[in-house]
Amino acid sequence: MTSTTPYRGYVYAYPHKTAYRPLAGHPAGRPLLSELWASEPKDALSLYLHIPFCEVRCGFCNLFTRIGAPDELTTRYLDALDRQATAVRDALGDADPVRFAAAAFGGGTPTFLTAGELERLCDIAEKRMGADLRSVPLSVETSPSTATADRLAVLADRGTTRVSIGVQSFVDAEARAAVRPQHRSEVEAALGRIRDARVPVLNIDLIYGIDGQTEESWRFSLDAALAWRPEELYLYPLYVRPLTGLGRHRTDADAPDKAWDEQRLRLYRAGRDHLLAHGYEQVSMRMFRLKNAPQAGPDDYACQTDGMIGLGCGARSYTSSLHYSFDYAVEMREIRGIIDDFTATGDFSRAEVGRYVTGDEARRRHLLQSLLQAEGMDRAGYRERFGTDPHADFPAELERFAARGWLDGSAAPGGLRLSPEGLAHSDALGPELFSPAVRAAMSAYEAK
Repeated sequence: MTSTTPYRGYVYAYPHKTAYRPLAGHPAGRPLLSELWASEPKDALSLYLHIPFCEVRCGFCNLFTRIGAPDELTTRYLDALDRQATAVRDALGDADPVRFAAAAFGGGTPTFLTAGELERLCDIAEKRMGADLRSVPLSVETSPSTATADRLAVLADRGTTRVSIGVQSFVDAEARAAVRPQHRSEVEAALGRIRDARVPVLNIDLIYGIDGQTEESWRFSLDAALAWRPEELYLYPLYVRPLTGLGRHRTDADAPDKAWDEQRLRLYRAGRDHLLAHGYEQVSMRMFRLKNAPQAGPDDYACQTDGMIGLGCGARSYTSSLHYSFDYAVEMREIRGIIDDFTATGDFSRAEVGRYVTGDEARRRHLLQSLLQAEGMDRAGYRERFGTDPHADFPAELERFAARGWLDGSAAPGGLRLSPEGLAHSDALGPELFSPAVRAAMSAYEAK
């Protein structure tokens, strides 16, 4: 018994931003951040700063980012980020200790910023928010063309512990097919500069399922990445989504494609087995970590339970009851408008767009985000948090997963984790845990 398609959607957060709505229309209105965070634990927060700029936009990308930044837009954006950080830190208050257990700069491409602008970005995190970047894990995303020696020197000096570079393929023809203009020589040079910067953890992103990709060319990219012995590797299945570069050339971007599904599953399994044979351990469907590699993430932060502060117009923030952000778009004109509105904002004291996540939704999120990790979930922790058992809360879903062979029957008593086949089908399993209300909101969202 199998799912209709193993690639329904990449679930990296729940609920998805397409389920968010303007909070001005909620009965409670736009809540003050000071009230939202008043009773929240603040001793192990995660801090995320979003930079929505790239030199080019890859054909598969549906992230919130724009190409280029004319007319000193990066300066205006950092000015707004500074104002937002000041307002958010004031809202957190000083009645209870405020501590950040981890930090990340994402995008877009944070290293689109100049070295001097990256210094300012770090200052916003440290001097405005109070994050000690040199004593907590700090992850930064980069690209081959922007991983320059001066930028990397700033990041290394300010305490960066992990650099993640989107390579996607070491085969030039495949990079072009994914609408990612780059040459392998540029990629290799960037990887050399990252290693020269002596950042403890290097992560390389690769994509499988690209048009024209074969098992042989996939193995070639894997081996080219392994030559750098990265501490982490992420293997992503290609998705063709509406309004993206690739999606504009396909009117059936969401239609099932059995042959493509089979190809992606075959390449995933080949990539997984290859990495496991070369000393890596599987952390999730996408993430593989070199055994005995330095710890890249915090040891006292759990995404299921701890809060997140997101700064920037594409960042999310999480409290125990509300997930909030700014408006979301994929189409370039819409993104430019949202960024312009963000840079003109003077008052960042209220949450603007979001969705309340309580009761059943909180249980779904906890189960989903725990189950999609290879280590799975401790049912005792779930019971301690919610007072119920996941099998009682989600009997139909868990029975269905078990019948499909997606649950590991050899898990320790009290544990709940996916089997290897379940991990392979993470992108089918995750969406099956969405609530009817979230599905309805996502279906009603008008893509822009």
